[in-house]
Amino acid sequence: MTTNRDTPYRGGFVGNEHQFALSVYFEDTDAYGIIYYANYLKFMERARSDMIRAVGVDQSAELRETGSAYAVVEVDIRYRKPGRLGDDLQVVSTVDQVRASSVHIQQRVMRGTELLTDARLTATFLDGEGRPRRQPKHWVEKFKAITV
Repeated sequence: MTTNRDTPYRGGFVGNEHQFALSVYFEDTDAYGIIYYANYLKFMERARSDMIRAVGVDQSAELRETGSAYAVVEVDIRYRKPGRLGDDLQVVSTVDQVRASSVHIQQRVMRGTELLTDARLTATFLDGEGRPRRQPKHWVEKFKAITV
């Protein structure tokens, strides 16, 4: 089997769930080899960005063309169990609700079947001045197609 090592890893959808795998490296942990709490947010951001790309939304093009992009405006997060150096994790993301200018997303960081961290967040579509604006209609439809 030939693998292109220059191609970045991409997660993907299983039904309405987006799954994104990652490994815990030394840089992700504190002095005790436990994932530093803020790094869960980084893991979730990578998974969320990948989910948005996978659903067919090109944030980079929109940012270049109009100056608009998503920004996380609210996060409710619970840390349930510690992840550790060397763990293989999966971030599972689902869309709960789509509104005119925002998307509500549930994200869980899993180690196998163990729930390590879960969060519910709101990503709001902002214009170049940082004010909420309506998402493009075709984006809303793409998100509604995967809403649980």
